This record gives sequence, C-alpha cells and structure tokens, in this order.
Amino acid sequence: MARRDSRTMAIASGLSVLSALLWLPQAWLVSRFLAALVEGHAAVPGPLVTAGVFIALGVTRHLGDALAGRQAFRIGQRLIEGERIALIDEESLASPLASNGQTSAALATLLAGKLDSLLPWASRYRLAAVKVAIVPAVILIVVASMSWLAGIVLLVAGPLIPVFMALIGLAARQASEKQMVATGTLNSTLLEWLNAASDIRLLNAEALTVDRFRQSAETLRAKTMGVLRVAFLSSTVLELFSAIGIALVAVYVGFALLGTFSFGAYGTPLTIAEGIFILLLAPDFFQPLRDLASAWHDKAAALAVAGELAGRDHEPAPRIVGRGARADTPLAGELTIATRGLRYQVGGREITFSDIEIMPGEKVAICGPSGAGKTTLIGLLCGLVRPSGGRVEIGGLPLDDDRADAWRAMIGFVGQHPHMLNASLRANVALSGERIDIARFDTALAAAAADGVVAALPQGADTRLGENGSGVAGGEARRLTIARAIYADAKVIFADEPTADLDVATAERVVEALEMIGRQGATLVVATHDPRLIARFDRVITLEAGR
Repeated sequence: MARRDSRTMAIASGLSVLSALLWLPQAWLVSRFLAALVEGHAAVPGPLVTAGVFIALGVTRHLGDALAGRQAFRIGQRLIEGERIALIDEESLASPLASNGQTSAALATLLAGKLDSLLPWASRYRLAAVKVAIVPAVILIVVASMSWLAGIVLLVAGPLIPVFMALIGLAARQASEKQMVATGTLNSTLLEWLNAASDIRLLNAEALTVDRFRQSAETLRAKTMGVLRVAFLSSTVLELFSAIGIALVAVYVGFALLGTFSFGAYGTPLTIAEGIFILLLAPDFFQPLRDLASAWHDKAAALAVAGELAGRDHEPAPRIVGRGARADTPLAGELTIATRGLRYQVGGREITFSDIEIMPGEKVAICGPSGAGKTTLIGLLCGLVRPSGGRVEIGGLPLDDDRADAWRAMIGFVGQHPHMLNASLRANVALSGERIDIARFDTALAAAAADGVVAALPQGADTRLGENGSGVAGGEARRLTIARAIYADAKVIFADEPTADLDVATAERVVEALEMIGRQGATLVVATHDPRLIARFDRVITLEAGR
C-alpha cells in the first residue's frame, strides 16, 4: 500500500504542479489581448478564440487541481486508517501487566482526534510543498527572461518567506505538541474522575474536582490560543513579504512602461505585453508560498502526532503471548502446567521463579508478600505477558505464539477488578450476544452462587452492565466472572486475589463458588493472602521477595 500511495501521491503532485503552471499560457493570452487594445491594433488571436482558450485552460486547471486534491485526500484517509488499525492491533496485544501503557482516554484521543491531524498534512501540505519547489522557480525563470530587475525582486523577496516560516515553524511545532499533550491529559483526568465519581461524592469533593477540571480546561484553552497566535503570525509574515514583493514589481513595471525607467530589461524597453504578463505572474509567484503558509500549521500538528507515534514505537508496551485471536479449538487433553527457569524483568529488577509443576485437577494457592510476583506469575502462566527468560510449559510443550490462543481458550480468569462489557448481564456471562444456552446459563449462575445477584437487578439477566459493572458490587462482579468461567466450561481457573477487599460473608460466597469449580474437576491456581482460602487448597506455593 505504501508503494501504491507513493505512486498516487506523485501523480497528484504532478497534476497540482501542471494545474498551477497552466496560468502561464492564460496570462500570456490576457497580456497579448490587453496589449493589443492599448496599442490600438487587432488582437491575434481574436477575442473569441482568446476567451475560448482562456476558459478551456481555466476549466482544465480547476479539474486538475480538484483531482489532485481528491487523490491526496484519499491517501490521507488511507494513512489514518492504517495508523488506526496498527494502533488497535498493537493495543489488543498489549499485556494487561504493562506499566508504561496509555490510559484508555489518552489512546481514544489519539485514535479519534489526534490522528485526524494527519489528513490536512497529507492532503494539503504535501501538495503545497511540491508546488512551492517547482512553480515559483518556473515563474522566476519566465519573468527573468523578460526583465532581469523584476527577476531579482522576486528572487530576493521569495526566499525570505521560507526562512521566516522555518523559524516560526519551530515555535508552531512546540505549541502544537504542548496543546496535544494537554488534550490527552485532560481526557485522561476526566475519565479518572468519572470512574471515581462515587468516591468523590462520598468525600464531598465535588467542588474541588470541578475547580481542578476548570483549571485544566483553562490550561488547554491557553495552549490552544498559543497555537492560533503562531498560525496568525505566520500568515502575517507571509502577506507582508508577498505584498512588498508584488508592490516592487508593480512599481518597476509601471515606471518602465511610462518610460521613466530605461533599465531592467535586456537592451530593449519593456513592452506593454511583457509588463502586463509580469504583473499577472507576480502574484502567482507567491501563491504557492501562501498555500504552504496556510498548511504550515497542518505540518506542525502532524509532526506533533508523529512524535507521539514515534514515542510509542520507541518504548513499545509488553505484548501478550499469541496473536490475541479466538482459537477455533482449545488445547486437547488434561494438561500439566510447569515453569522452567522462569524470569520476568519489571522496572529495574528481575523476578526469578523457582520451577513449579501443577497437575490437572490440582488446587494450588500462590502466596507471598506484596511485590513478590504473585500477579506476575499468574500473568505468565496465562500467557498475558512474555517472560524475560525461561519458559512456561503446557502439557510438556512451551507456551508460544502458536499455542497461547488455544491455551487461553480453555482457561478462565477471575481478577480483582473484573471487566464487564457494555452489554446485558447475560451477554457478560456468556460473552455472546446471541444463541445463549439458557439452561447452561442458569446452571453457571447457580454454581457460582450468583443467581441471587440476577434476582436483585431491576431487569434480571437483561440488565445492562457498564464497563465498570454498574449495579453490581465487587464481590458480585467476581462471582459473575466465575459464572463466566463455568459457562465457558473452563478446564483451568486462574484467580488473582479473589477475596481481597470483601467482607467475610461475600468472600465466603466467592470461595464456595471457586470450590464448586474445583469439585467439577477444573484446575485452580489462585494468588491470595487470605489464610481461609489458602487452607482449602491442596498445595501452597510461597514466593519470596525477588524469588
């Protein structure tokens, strides 16, 4: 696609340049016709032919310019589409244990808003950059062939604009980067406050939160106005120098035609046709520079986005093992889980795990002090993060990209903060919006002791749950994830602190739901501090700090 887009962009740039250069024959026709009227002789070609050719060239010029713009616009759309797909694919494979990942609000801002800044750059700036490199040079050669003085004026006035635009461009890029960072920060802050809305109300911190949000919004407004100030400054500089250049050319041509100036041409006085021709070409000498200036902010915004994308590429988030796709069939048989020389680099330290082996149907508790690596070990066993050394073996074979998706198809996961879909409770348990086995669904709820949760909801199993599990408490959400694992007939259940932050009664119901899965023959691997939960397991694996 990149090769095809490069070829299409070259064609679009060529059309844009040719369309701009069609003004030369149009200006020549007009200058000859007006000169004939002033000098009092018949115009060659005649008025009708001149008008017809001028209109035909004008229509051709407009069509070529429109076609070039449309092609560049489509290239920009494909560029944004490709970047969005790449970002979504990258994020879908990012490890949930990653510590350097973006917040969902910052990522949404990049996907939905910031990437759109690439479209004006691709559709306007790139065409303007090609035109400014060719069209002024051609016009300069044509003008200089008739008047060396007019050529010198254009030659002096023209390069000053790109020089000042380059200086202003540095400030424009810095202002755009600051404005985009402020936009992402404001969105992330808003999302965090929305997630913590209940806590904010409990702490009576509504006024303080609104005041801080107002301050953040004011900061964003100031940075946005800074970007606009730079944009207006660049336009002012361009118009100043272009106006001076056109005025100087007009003054010289006027005095030369009046006979006041006898120099500036090549041995012969400047003719009326040549003077009019030069006057018509002078504004178009600066027009590509105007187009480039109007698109200069587009370049600054695109460079800011490109810098953010380059930063993501420079520090990619850790990836899960596998391709993140739904496996057609899970791994077959009852599989032993084992680790061999397993290590994981996190921050500035490396956690080393002793070799372990978990047999099918075994109930294993992983315990240890905070920071010992319990959650990390669970993530490694699930293939949710890649080890820095050693390997995880499933059924005696390494857990690699070819087997990880099929391995995850046969496991269930119960986390401290269960993630819910923005769908009905039934769809959240079955992970499907249609063809749900009602009998199997009811059995899973009963086995997870979650049928009471459904009964308490206003619309029962049809109640829509938000991504934060609106309407269900933490313990209820965990029982629903256990019901999800039972409905999926998971052969292995991994749970990370399933009873943390729960009252005694709720924790007991969660433990009973986990035991129900164990009695059905599933392998249980639970990371926990809860001594009541540890006492009910077959074996305990204790992790020490750093090992």
